[in-house]
Amino acid sequence: MNKIYAVDFDGTLNTAEYPKLGEPNTELFQFLIKRQQSGDKIILWTCREGDLLQEAVIYCRANGLEFDAVNSNISESKNNCRKVYADYYIDDRNKMIVARRRRKKCGPLNRTNVWNYIKKTKKSQH
Repeated sequence: MNKIYAVDFDGTLNTAEYPKLGEPNTELFQFLIKRQQSGDKIILWTCREGDLLQEAVIYCRANGLEFDAVNSNISESKNNCRKVYADYYIDDRNKMIVARRRRKKCGPLNRTNVWNYIKKTKKSQH
């Protein structure tokens, strides 16, 4: 069964912070392009709007990624509520991404290890 991926732009596809354009996250672009070629749908899910949103879409197109929807549900969705529906949400603010990057410290990637790692890092920050 095909999946839907909603992906953020700033700090995720584009490594720079809003509103700048930086280097593309080529690993993520390659992953999403492969997923799309296998039939999955990709939604650009960003706070950008107007000219800055167009800039993001063009940036992604230049890196080989065309979206099935932009800040909206794909046309096959039964409704178009404010929050886009996806099977996976990819965002630089997502704790799972942080845990994946620190897998050696976190251990096998499962809910228990991730939450224990998050709790541990919060305690060490206080």
